[in-house]
Amino acid sequence: MADVIVLVGAGSLGQAIVRRVSAGKKVVLADLRPENCEAATRTLSDAGFEVTAAIMNVAERRSVEALVDIATGLGNVTGLVQAAGVSPSQAPIETILKVDLYGTALLLDRFGAVIAPGGSGVVISSQSGHRLGALPDEQTRALAVTPVEDLLTLPFLLPEAVKDTLHAYQLSKRGNVLRVAAEAVRWGRRGARVNSISPGIIITPLANDELRGPRGEGYRKMIESSVAKRAGTPDEVATVAALLMGPDGAFITGSDLLIDGGTTATFWFGDDA
Repeated sequence: MADVIVLVGAGSLGQAIVRRVSAGKKVVLADLRPENCEAATRTLSDAGFEVTAAIMNVAERRSVEALVDIATGLGNVTGLVQAAGVSPSQAPIETILKVDLYGTALLLDRFGAVIAPGGSGVVISSQSGHRLGALPDEQTRALAVTPVEDLLTLPFLLPEAVKDTLHAYQLSKRGNVLRVAAEAVRWGRRGARVNSISPGIIITPLANDELRGPRGEGYRKMIESSVAKRAGTPDEVATVAALLMGPDGAFITGSDLLIDGGTTATFWFGDDA
């Protein structure tokens, strides 16, 4: 049977990763917006990849399970790239938690049940999760291991307990990293691996929305104060994803790699340097 790579989120970051890890494999490309699917499918097909497009919503269980059926019907699922999400300027608190936190947990759960031996997954999280202060131990564990359908009923994740959309995003991205660590144990029983990447400001349409939005000034200050003094590119994230998903990363699982040009280091320690 053919090897299948599943990309959830048809944006430039996910496409950059797929181009690095999918040569000779079938690609299932899933996105909520048909126009995104169509454009990404055309781009990847023109580059020589065999692509099957699927319209799906990561926040709906039936939609995710339908995607699993499509992927397994094409062959052995050897890779999952979760690059779908919304930013603090794009959605309200409830949507951010439902898409970024619940949706990622659901994908990890459902694809963790079918991932092939030797397979691997990468979840795109965010530097924003590293800016959230330490959580109580019980909240940390709850984000990691609470059953998927109970996740959004946790008291500290109820909309009235979340301060604003940025707080919702930070909680979601911290939850992604913790969920990956817990899921790595389950995926390991199938001989598979899963890791997360926490990018800083990477120039994508989502980042451009933020730069033009109400937090734009803060984003520009982050870039200017970072060690690298610039934003990153999708290809730089894809290079790390290819390491994590390939044979050179065979000893890496349950980990998170922060790729932010030193922005988080500056946030925590800049005044003391």
